[in-house]
Amino acid sequence: MIQRLLCTLILLAGLLVSGTASASTIDLSKALVIGNGPKKVIEFTDPDCPFCRKASAYFHNRRDITRYVFFNPLAMHPHARPKVQYILSSPDKAQLYHDVMSGMVDRMDAKNLPVSAAGVKLQEEQQAIAKKAGVDSTPTFMIMGRIIEGFDLPKIEELLGKP
Repeated sequence: MIQRLLCTLILLAGLLVSGTASASTIDLSKALVIGNGPKKVIEFTDPDCPFCRKASAYFHNRRDITRYVFFNPLAMHPHARPKVQYILSSPDKAQLYHDVMSGMVDRMDAKNLPVSAAGVKLQEEQQAIAKKAGVDSTPTFMIMGRIIEGFDLPKIEELLGKP
């Protein structure tokens, strides 16, 4: 409990000083965590972004990483926000993430996807984290202190190694 409070205070102090967050100041407790490998990847994604989906497919097969996923649905993708809220409303968020990112939900009416108040709130919190971090494009990754915008596989593998 004290550690969480300290992390929150550090995040707030960092935001006040710099105006943006770095990987070390992002509240990872708000992320969807996928995997349990030793290498950490912070990911900002949009479920209707084709490059985000390619990145998701790539990372799905990596067992050496832990992904901290934050959703940042872009205005240009009108069905992305309800899809994110659907994912974040589920008790099995990781499975729904995979279903949505693999296109299995695309044929469903996004307006009728079941969402909860908690899922809506978490989506708003994640989007606020992305904004504070200065993330305005997807996908964006934070890996070993470096920011990678777009699904730049050579840069990602330079930092993480090949699978």
